[in-house]
Order: sequence, then C-alpha cells, then structure tokens
Amino acid sequence: MMLRLTSGRVGSLLTRQAAFTSSVRMASHEVSETEDMSQPMYWDRVDVPLPDRAYKDVLTDADKKLKQKETGPWSQLSKEEKIALYRMSFRHTYPEMKRKSDEWKTVMGGIFLFLGFTGLVVWWQRIYVYPQAPRTFEDDWQAKQLQRILDMRINPIQGISSKWDYEKGQWK
Repeated sequence: MMLRLTSGRVGSLLTRQAAFTSSVRMASHEVSETEDMSQPMYWDRVDVPLPDRAYKDVLTDADKKLKQKETGPWSQLSKEEKIALYRMSFRHTYPEMKRKSDEWKTVMGGIFLFLGFTGLVVWWQRIYVYPQAPRTFEDDWQAKQLQRILDMRINPIQGISSKWDYEKGQWK
C-alpha cells in the first residue's frame, strides 16, 4: 500500500511548519535584548577612569540644585555635598572597585560539589559496575609467578633473573 499526500494535506503541513518557525523566530527575538553600542555607556573600571557618561542620567530637583551649587566655589560645599556630587558621576570609588569579592567562595563550593559528586559516581561504579579484580592481582599469585620466573631462569642476562643469587637463594 502506498502513502499518498493530497495537495490539501501538503499545504496544511507547510503552513503549520511556517507558523511554527515564525513563532520561534518571534520568541527568540523577544527574549534577546540588544545593547546599543553607539550610545555612551557607563562602567566602573580601574583602567578607564572616566566613563563615557555620568552614572546618573536623570537628576532629581535636589540633584539639579546641587549641580548648580557645584559651579560656585567648592570651599562653600560641605563634605556630604561633595560626596553626593561624586556619586552622581561615579558609582564606585577606586577602593570600592579594587575590593575583593567573595565570588571565589561560590566557585570553590561549585568545584567541591562537582568533585564530591564525581567521587560518588566513581565509588558507585567501583561497587556495582566494575567486576572483581582478577586473581592474578592477589599477592600470593604474584609471589608464585615471581618464583616461577626465577625457577625458569627467564632473561638471566639483563632481566629479573640476573638480580637473583641462585646459590644463596636471595636478591643480589
């Protein structure tokens, strides 16, 4: 029996496919946000002391009054007003930018969690997956094998038999 697709069936499959792909494209377009790199941006970096724009773009009425007061002599400004003016232009000071973060604790925690989980997997495999070690790994088997090699005098010039004193019955 041969499968047949009518033209109506083919058309409905194509429209479903087109509708699905367009909704996926629209969904991915809505999720991703683009940054306009042509506009001035603010960032706190030690190697670039002056960002493209001030930290605060939109100023309140009090900020505008303080900015107007900034044009006058700075000796008339209080310490708090100078700090407020600085905070309008910059988010962090140099010591705040250079301060160490506690991110290393999270990274180390993730590493130890990964190593612990890996150890559990290896332990589980050793118990339930891998077979028992062969009998040739046992100490008595290896002792018998060594005695057999010495008895047969295998490789007496440079091998293990050359290091055995056959007259005294001990290692040279």
